Amino acid sequence: MELLDVVDEKGNPTGHTVEREKAHMEGIMHRTAHVWLLRKRHGKAQILLQKRSETKESYPGCYDISSAGHIPAGMDFVESAIRELQEELGVSASDDELIFCGDRTVIWDGCFCGKPFYDRQYSRIFILWRDIDEEKFKLQKEEIDSVLWMDLNECITAVENNQIRNCIYPDELKIVKNACGCSL
Repeated sequence: MELLDVVDEKGNPTGHTVEREKAHMEGIMHRTAHVWLLRKRHGKAQILLQKRSETKESYPGCYDISSAGHIPAGMDFVESAIRELQEELGVSASDDELIFCGDRTVIWDGCFCGKPFYDRQYSRIFILWRDIDEEKFKLQKEEIDSVLWMDLNECITAVENNQIRNCIYPDELKIVKNACGCSL
């Protein structure tokens, strides 16, 4: 059973916890940490996308955030982000390497596996600069089929115009671009 902290509209824990499944069944606000890996190549920023496993219940085979996850009860954003990076991509990072980009609230109602799904996330977004070739990542195979480096500007255009199968919010990519400090 995966327990999450119930949070207020600013992402602060309320002192209550909820099972992940119940949070999505009832639309209870909880936290997630998102980490976007970036690197510079040929004077441009590239962003790492993960391709979700075809066996995932939600968005199978879609390109997604480099590394992301629900924050277990009692854990903070940075601690969770570092744990997810290690689990999903085999990437080690320290607290001071994560660059805070911003926070955003996700409210999405839909249906998964024939059941109503109400997503209420308070997400903290980070950048991690890492120049690692795609084949060097140690992927969590039950979660990720592959990874792909893509020019950041091309990625934003592809997501906005649905040119690649993805489950990425275009506004989050723009938050990353604004925070990366690149003259792109």
